[in-house]
Amino acid sequence: MSRPGLRLMQGIGIAIGMLASGGIGALAQSSAPKDPWPELASNIFSGRPLLDGTGLLAIEMPGRAEDAAIVPLTLRATLGLAETRRIVSFTVVIDENPAPVAATFQIGPRAVIPVLSTRVRVNSYTNVHAVAELSDGKLYVVKTYVKASGGCSAPATKADRTNIGEMRFRQFGQMPEAASNTRTAQIMIRHPNNSGLQMDQVTRLYIPPFFVQFLKIWQGDELLLEMEGGISISEDPNIRFTYVAGGSGSLRAEATDTAGHVFSGSWPSSGMESVE
Repeated sequence: MSRPGLRLMQGIGIAIGMLASGGIGALAQSSAPKDPWPELASNIFSGRPLLDGTGLLAIEMPGRAEDAAIVPLTLRATLGLAETRRIVSFTVVIDENPAPVAATFQIGPRAVIPVLSTRVRVNSYTNVHAVAELSDGKLYVVKTYVKASGGCSAPATKADRTNIGEMRFRQFGQMPEAASNTRTAQIMIRHPNNSGLQMDQVTRLYIPPFFVQFLKIWQGDELLLEMEGGISISEDPNIRFTYVAGGSGSLRAEATDTAGHVFSGSWPSSGMESVE
């Protein structure tokens, strides 16, 4: 397991332990006496230096969330045209969440993904950091501040879960630039993505964590994107990404959740919406 993934799972264990000991009130209400980022950064990235990523990447989120359980988040690679390096991974850290590492996105070895969007849970007012690793091995960081509360403990909005794992795919076609082979695709997975901090309204017991942990997306045989996610990814994970099409091969995806269920889908690169 990757270092971010290890920290993610450790964070989940800490959060569930606090629930078991009756510490949920402290978890939801306490405010850290100091900025948690320096320690988080050191632990998650093994003490590697983090350089200012302004001009190389950007993170976009609303300053105040309308719904803390589904906060839109967009990552953008903003490297200049003359830049020879490429982004090989993004890591999203929601500083004040119970498990701060929301997800790590690995870009395929030959893929170019300049824009990536998803939806996350935000548990309290917090900084959100995006860390990109470039092909030169250096780490670059940017941040934004989000006002939200209670996203990780918000109850699920859909009671019917008979079609867990159903994938919906959309492709938005060619970008308007002339001779561009850049396209945008969206993959949505029907899954409760339980955080472990939500209460069953009937039994009054906490629902165990149950979420999509891994997602891989290919075009033909070429890996485009791989996600390792956690409890901060919202219900019904939604991944939208812009990519440079490398051929006419179909797009396919495979997702694995924490119960070991494997879901997959395959779609032609036709720009048409499809459901698997």
